[in-house]
Parts: sequence; structure tokens; C-alpha cells
Amino acid sequence: MTPPRPDIILASASYGRRKLLEAAGVEFRAMAAGVDEAAIKRRHDPREGKFGELATQLASHKALAVAGRQPGALVIGADQILVFDGEAFDKPDSIETARRQLMRLRGETHSLETAVACATGKNVLWSHVDAPRLTMRSYSSGQLDTYLAGEGKAVTETVGGYKIEGPAIQLFESIAGDYFSILGLPLLPLLAFLRARGAVAA
Repeated sequence: MTPPRPDIILASASYGRRKLLEAAGVEFRAMAAGVDEAAIKRRHDPREGKFGELATQLASHKALAVAGRQPGALVIGADQILVFDGEAFDKPDSIETARRQLMRLRGETHSLETAVACATGKNVLWSHVDAPRLTMRSYSSGQLDTYLAGEGKAVTETVGGYKIEGPAIQLFESIAGDYFSILGLPLLPLLAFLRARGAVAA
């Protein structure tokens, strides 16, 4: 007899990650993790780099936080950190902060350290981290202002102040790496793990 598939939970309130899993046909429910991300980041020494490890820690903490409240569930946690010039960027807290951030990234290449982890109970079963690299155009201040005016407060919803699936794609010169990771979830490695685990149809 085939064992029943586990209850899959996405430990995230992210609309984008929910849409990716839904589009892939994964049956799941979403639940905010309630993790103090700032405290975890404060323990990280930026001089050591290793931002991929930090993203993995954050994803794992989110998965474990929900797994501890949902016995028997397979919980997916994810996190993304924008890294430029040895510095990790947080989500901008205002349109003006997004403007300053995007001015710094103008004409430069940054990476998006994107991690996913799966946990059950007190154990992280699997994790994966990806680091796509994105190069922005040398856009003018006026072009940036037009973009910000069009997007409004939506620029505070993502770590980069942009969503490449929208008008922000015009700010970019080139992109190297996995599209789904840029959107916030290394989807193909995650689906491979879920299939191997028997959580989704193989």
C-alpha cells in the first residue's frame, strides 16, 4: 500500500512563492513562520561573507518554526538576500529607500542568494541555495523616477525593490541564473526533492 502523502506547508506569507507552487500543481497550505529574521541576521558577520549560508539559516529557521507547530507536516521555508559589494540588502522600507538602493545598483552586478529548506518535526531534511547574478542598466535618474512612480509601494515588497516579471525588467541589462530563484524559490530542485520524498507525484 502506498503511504499517504504528507501535508505540505509553505512557511511563508509571500504571494510570489505561493503562486509558484500553485502553478506547479503542488497541493499545500501557507502559514507565516513568525521568525525574528533581524536577530538571525545580527548574528551574522558580513566580513565573513557566506551570505548563502545565512539565507539557508533563515530558510531553515522558518521551516522548523512551523514544523514544530504542525506535527507530521512537511514544511518548506525559503529566504532571499540581495548581496552587492559585500553588503546584504533588506527590503526597502519606503519608496525613497528603494530609490537610493536602486541608484547604488545602477550599472552594477548583484546576486540574489536564494535558499529553500524542508523540515519535519525538529529536523531539516534538505536544503538548497542558488545565487543568480543580475546586471542593471545605467538608467537615468528620470527613468528610475518613472519606474518608482508606476510601481509605488510595491517596490517595498521585495528585497531588490523590483520584480523582474513586471516593468522592472527594463532596468536590467542581463540576467544569469535560474528564473524561479530570482522570483524567490529554487523551484526545480525543490520539486525534485518533493518527488523523491513521495510528497508529490513522480
